[in-house]
Amino acid sequence: MKSFRFALGFIFAVSMFGQTPPAGGRGRSMTPPPKAGVCPLPILQALPAASDTAFWASTSVPHGTVEKIPYKNYAGEEKRMHVYLPPGYAASDTARFPVLYLNHGGGDDDSKWTATDQRGGAAHLILDNLIAAGKAKPMIVVMPHTKCSVATPSAPGKDDACTQEYLKDIIPYIDGHYRTKATREGRALAGLSMGGFVVMNTGLPHLDTFSELYVYSSGYFPDQQKAFEDNYAEMLKDPKTNDLFRVPFYMAAGETDIALKNGQASLSVVNKYGLRNFWVLSTGGHEWMNWRRYLHQTAQVMFPTCEAAK
Repeated sequence: MKSFRFALGFIFAVSMFGQTPPAGGRGRSMTPPPKAGVCPLPILQALPAASDTAFWASTSVPHGTVEKIPYKNYAGEEKRMHVYLPPGYAASDTARFPVLYLNHGGGDDDSKWTATDQRGGAAHLILDNLIAAGKAKPMIVVMPHTKCSVATPSAPGKDDACTQEYLKDIIPYIDGHYRTKATREGRALAGLSMGGFVVMNTGLPHLDTFSELYVYSSGYFPDQQKAFEDNYAEMLKDPKTNDLFRVPFYMAAGETDIALKNGQASLSVVNKYGLRNFWVLSTGGHEWMNWRRYLHQTAQVMFPTCEAAK
């Protein structure tokens, strides 16, 4: 009887792991468990309530500055970007800061992330308040005008126009004119809607340049999902890819978001190959109420302290 109970227990325990016991010394071996990330897994803080305006209000805390920077890109086009410098940036000649590259959506420009009405991001105020509360690292935030055709997944080695502008113009300018931590560990890339395509098209093939990717309300369209998987399958199946993310790949969308299903489909490709990720489903739809909340949440986990992971 004891032997019979032991056998049943063994079969049950093994089946809980999705395996069957080997027969005659042959059969499937146990799948090795995933290993931990290179940095301690951060805890995502809850999103502010949809009605909350306090986290993006102008309060009595030290404020950073926002500069409007004109530049000419590699194609000879006159462009502009907004650059947020955190409180205390000017107080030191030696302190260096990580950089968040933050992308707007289609139909907008580089000014929308710092607009302070209901249809703007108030990014500088969100960062001011978080930094003052000790909830976010002091960081530079670069908000370029990245409006271009970016909906099609870029194949590795075939950089689209936005990616080329980042690599040839935006990043070199920022590293050359500001006290940045000019390493991949010091760069994060985030964006909403169309800007989410920038994150995926530019960030995924250039994890030698960026170590954190945050996609707000975006995802490839149904007829592009196969190209997305075909382009990145080899990279995603490589176990070393997980180690390139200091914070898990992040995607968020509202429950009535026009991009929800596209985002879920894109995330299913990421999940298929075991890439660590955060998925956040919020109230609301494709709107600034959500994008401000996503920035507030993700800024609190950006640029973790884990020097051994460089």
